[in-house]
Amino acid sequence: MYNSLRTFSFLFGYLPFSLKDLRNVQKQKDLLSTAEYDQLVHQQPKKWANGILKRTKSTFNVEGLDLLPEGPVLFVSNHEGNFDIPVLIAHIPKPFSFMSKIEVKKLPIIRDWMEAMNCVFIDRTDRRSAMRSITDMISTLQAGHSMIIFPEGTRSKKNGVQEFKSGFTRIAKGAEVPIIPIAIVGTSDIMENNNNKIKAAHVEIRVLEAIPVEHIKELSSKQLIETVQNVITQKVNEIHLERTQMRK
Repeated sequence: MYNSLRTFSFLFGYLPFSLKDLRNVQKQKDLLSTAEYDQLVHQQPKKWANGILKRTKSTFNVEGLDLLPEGPVLFVSNHEGNFDIPVLIAHIPKPFSFMSKIEVKKLPIIRDWMEAMNCVFIDRTDRRSAMRSITDMISTLQAGHSMIIFPEGTRSKKNGVQEFKSGFTRIAKGAEVPIIPIAIVGTSDIMENNNNKIKAAHVEIRVLEAIPVEHIKELSSKQLIETVQNVITQKVNEIHLERTQMRK
């Protein structure tokens, strides 16, 4: 219970203190290059994410950062739990934005930071909004900002990688950027698997080899879904196997 209080108090309590930095970021947007702006805007979200994770008392291991290329990319990750986003913001040095449900726009400061990060909002009850969000993500990538997407569409809560939806293939093909697969294991042990109480867990993050634009163009959408889902699922299964062997 103590971990939960510490974590959620920081999650919301930190935000008012970030307003000065938010205003500075907003003023700098038209004065900096895309890469400079992305690095500036992500300083506070990284502090926020690291502060949250520190209070969970969890440990983290990340591998494959040397595989990150220059320029905008579409990160594609499995979606295990609510802590996936803060874990990846804290541990992936390449700044990225993401898609979020439109209800988040009702939350002041959080909404403003997400807009500064070039996040895309989607109304899942409106098909036209879903189509528009794909177009918005393509435009964001073409403008030079990296993004992340979770093609499962819902949290797996450690029940195995679920079937990937096809939207990410349209985004990658339309934007003509590399796909960087990410496998993440252990985030649901921080909250979802504990009746939504915060507990310390160990999280593994693996950045996998990029799928280059040329290869993306060659593959059909179905082939691309299978390729990305297979490499992520294989790595997730490998991590689970490693953990099982270590416990023996």
